[in-house]
Amino acid sequence: MTWRRATAEDAVALRDLERSASRAGLAHVFGDLPYPDDDVLARWALLLADPEVVVEVVEDDAGLAALTAHDGRTLRHLAVRPDHWSAGLGREGFVRAEAAGARRLWVLEANGRARGLYESLGWRPSGTTQECPWPPYPTEVEYAAP
Repeated sequence: MTWRRATAEDAVALRDLERSASRAGLAHVFGDLPYPDDDVLARWALLLADPEVVVEVVEDDAGLAALTAHDGRTLRHLAVRPDHWSAGLGREGFVRAEAAGARRLWVLEANGRARGLYESLGWRPSGTTQECPWPPYPTEVEYAAP
């Protein structure tokens, strides 16, 4: 699979991929709360329009399989469709962002799968936390490059 730069036409697919990955991997955090479709779609539109943000995707016959968004300093988003988990796409997306200069990221404290990936690549929590903007407002942990 080949990574390509996402365009404004990918906004809905980006939202849908993020929703799929979140529902599968973070159900223990967000439970039965409705997914913030409109807010997440609006955020993707803003990111895609921001010239400092690079959004890259990989797709297969079923649609987007993985995404990464970074701005040269921060890995903003990384998601893989659940049927591609453990296939290396998350690691590839992370390495692409890191090679472009990403040296920090925020991850849900309860997202053990993502935290395991980041730690396996040498990143560590910085000690800084914040509240996630989506209900039920779980804690996010900042990670930093070694």
